[in-house]
Amino acid sequence: MNDDATIKPNNFIRNIINADLAEGKNEGRVHTRFPPEPNGYLHIGHAKSICLNFGLANDYDGGLCNLRFDDTNPSKENEEFVNAIEKDVRWLGFDWQERLFFSSNYFQKLFDYAVQLIEQGDAYVCDLTAEETREYRGTLTEPGKNSPYRDRSIAENLDLFNRMRAGEFPDGSKLLRAKIDMASPNVNMRDPAVYRIRHGVVHHQTGTEWCIYPMYDYTHCLSDAIEGITHSICTLEFADHRPLYDWFLDTLKVECHPQQIEFSRLNLQYAITSKRKLTRLVEENIVDGWNDPRMSTISGMRRRGYPASAIREFCERIGVTKSDNSVEMEILDACIREELNETAPRAMVVLDPVKVVITNYPEDHTEELIAPNHPQKEEMGTRIVPFTRELYIDRADFKEEANNKFKRLVKDKEVRLRNAYVIRCDEVIKDDAGEITELHCSYDPETLGKNPEGRKVKGVIHWVSAEHGVQAEVRLYDRLFTVPHPDSDKSVDDFIDLLNPNSLVTLSKSVVEKSLASTDAGVVYQFEREGYFCADEELCKNGNLVFNRTVTLRDTWAKIDQ
Repeated sequence: MNDDATIKPNNFIRNIINADLAEGKNEGRVHTRFPPEPNGYLHIGHAKSICLNFGLANDYDGGLCNLRFDDTNPSKENEEFVNAIEKDVRWLGFDWQERLFFSSNYFQKLFDYAVQLIEQGDAYVCDLTAEETREYRGTLTEPGKNSPYRDRSIAENLDLFNRMRAGEFPDGSKLLRAKIDMASPNVNMRDPAVYRIRHGVVHHQTGTEWCIYPMYDYTHCLSDAIEGITHSICTLEFADHRPLYDWFLDTLKVECHPQQIEFSRLNLQYAITSKRKLTRLVEENIVDGWNDPRMSTISGMRRRGYPASAIREFCERIGVTKSDNSVEMEILDACIREELNETAPRAMVVLDPVKVVITNYPEDHTEELIAPNHPQKEEMGTRIVPFTRELYIDRADFKEEANNKFKRLVKDKEVRLRNAYVIRCDEVIKDDAGEITELHCSYDPETLGKNPEGRKVKGVIHWVSAEHGVQAEVRLYDRLFTVPHPDSDKSVDDFIDLLNPNSLVTLSKSVVEKSLASTDAGVVYQFEREGYFCADEELCKNGNLVFNRTVTLRDTWAKIDQ
């Protein structure tokens, strides 16, 4: 066991592995796998599985973890998803170290195993239609009944299966089914399908070599066995499939028999992880692709500015249990804030600018003020912030009249500009519609870095030089849904009706300080007094500046939820 494994909090999976090692099982090996189907992008639930499987392998001396694509349904899978999954796993900080596999690598071996099942009398070719198959399967309370094709001879089944392989039969006309027990209380054991016919599809790995494809339950356990997996870790919905997992391995008498262990999946509030529903959001253009920063996908979270280390910490913090639970979004947000508070450099941005003219400041003069990149971390250095006669402040930071609780700029009162001077608002200029266009202010030249004589100024606001500031688009992202459990909320017929209409607010006239003019895509800053923002990885090109809000400085949903 690695040195740091002893300080990790135990969970029931580690306890099982530790007991196996103590008993000498699996020759002392620990070998896990992360086996996504490449039919979409990974989401936060997958992140938990990635951290668990790769983390367990890292915890034990000689531990291994495979990245394997369970790619048995070519009509929904493609190379784009394969590449995206590999990128996400690497970004999260894990490396499969050349242990990259595809279930399609084993198609011939899986076919040979199916022939073995037929020769043993444990599988048969069935001609029932899909509707008839459902009728024969029975219900949760009533047993199924045997297919009229169940007693075909071994010779006939072998002939038919080889002709299926040769492409003689149309889609849906035949299935290869395992011969188990149509009266089993576990519906998964009622002669499940092993192979189905699929013409006219091109597999992203095998092309058109095959026209029959193995089913997931059959493929998954055998792929685990072929790769020498010791602990096959999956989510709770596969618990009822475990008897079938074991049946295939026992019936075929494979040398390696992995142990399937189930844990609770991650149900994150205000998000969905159903791949079918995520696909719908993308295909109906409700979101801007799989990496839309509002999505629960790993690529969306990366684009939004979530640090990989914070996601790993989140997965560690919520733990591994056997019970389904609902995880508050606030836990994830807290992990993001804690990480970015330590690592994100500071900068100033005016989201909704209103001009300030400092009437007693020299015209055509620029003062280079020094501001810390992080107030608690000297090692992060400083930056130059130009100060000029004309500035921008945020419109929300000014009121003509306000009570003492308003600690920002008020007509005829003072406020401090962050890292700069104290100013006083002397005059408010408005257009014909009554909209404020300018604030005429005066500054106290003796207040740079020190308090004014004889008076106390409580408020501090941020600002940007009008001359040196750079226009940017700022996207204020928020939760995609308005309710904690959009997957199960019964108040509407369609989960789309639960979308948050304010999940994205775009501000096209924001102004950022000069130091951000050439920022690199993907860099996250704390915009002082506003939150954490990431330079968009796709849109920050050719001089364009687009920043995505990663997370607010505080939880603005806490009061809403109460």
